[in-house]
Amino acid sequence: MSPSLVLLENVLQALTAGLLIGSVYALMCVGLGLIFGVMRVINFAQGEFLMLGMYGTLYAYTWLALGRLLGPFVGPIVGAVIAGIVVYFAGILLHRYLLARVTGIKVAGSEGEGHYPQLILTLGLSLILSNAGLIVFGSTPENIRTPLSATAWEIGPLAADHVSIFLNKARSVAFLVSVGVAIALFLFITRTRIGKMLRAAADNPEAATYMGIDVERAHRIAFGLGCAITAVAGGLVATYYPFQPYVGLEFVIIMYAGVVLGGMGSIGGAFWGGLTIGLVQQLSTLVLPLQLQNTAIFVVFLLIMMLRPEGLFGRNVERA
Repeated sequence: MSPSLVLLENVLQALTAGLLIGSVYALMCVGLGLIFGVMRVINFAQGEFLMLGMYGTLYAYTWLALGRLLGPFVGPIVGAVIAGIVVYFAGILLHRYLLARVTGIKVAGSEGEGHYPQLILTLGLSLILSNAGLIVFGSTPENIRTPLSATAWEIGPLAADHVSIFLNKARSVAFLVSVGVAIALFLFITRTRIGKMLRAAADNPEAATYMGIDVERAHRIAFGLGCAITAVAGGLVATYYPFQPYVGLEFVIIMYAGVVLGGMGSIGGAFWGGLTIGLVQQLSTLVLPLQLQNTAIFVVFLLIMMLRPEGLFGRNVERA
């Protein structure tokens, strides 16, 4: 095969891999973007909720025998949904008994609008969850073993009977689920009564209170949903990526970069920001060693922030 065809195949393979991986990054970023967009809270523990989603999916998949009952395609998806539901209620409880004391109307007008205790609280929560995970789950890397992670679909030949694209089955299923969850969340935010309540609480909490909206309840739902969505993304990643209790550190920087890149406060921007990071990460392997993938991400991130500080897909005043 000629060098030009080899280059074409490599570029197409990197693009498709970037879309598949970037869609899951995008779902992670949507969870974090929802929390920031509605509550204006920088949640340092978001990576740990991703980790909990991974372990929750693993135990749901194995203990409930979802692979045998539902098959390798549907089983991990159901496991991720179960993990997301569990993490949602965990997020509700954490907000009610911890975060509600340093967020919302209660801290309006205080120094820094409560951001200082929020940072300390979420950072402490991150340390507690990661170390508790080490005690409960152990340090041995785990993964959800299905036939999908080691097999791929071939598309092609596309050109000159040589160029083909290979789609990893586990990542392809994760792509479809990620896009489906993102669309469902968009419809929920824009079409439902609760979604309108979340948007009102995000735009102007004080005015929303005067209109009879329970802002604290809106924040609680947003925090639970944001944690649950990231947990579902973690469950999807667990089908093709080994994990351990400190895996959140590997992804939380990507989540923050995606949210800022897309535009702070914009859920749609967070999705496209995460997708952009996946594309940059995979395309960088064409010219850089594998170890420098994250370096390429932040070079592009800094360049975009210099040219468009408000992010690629948002405005400074944009909300959820």
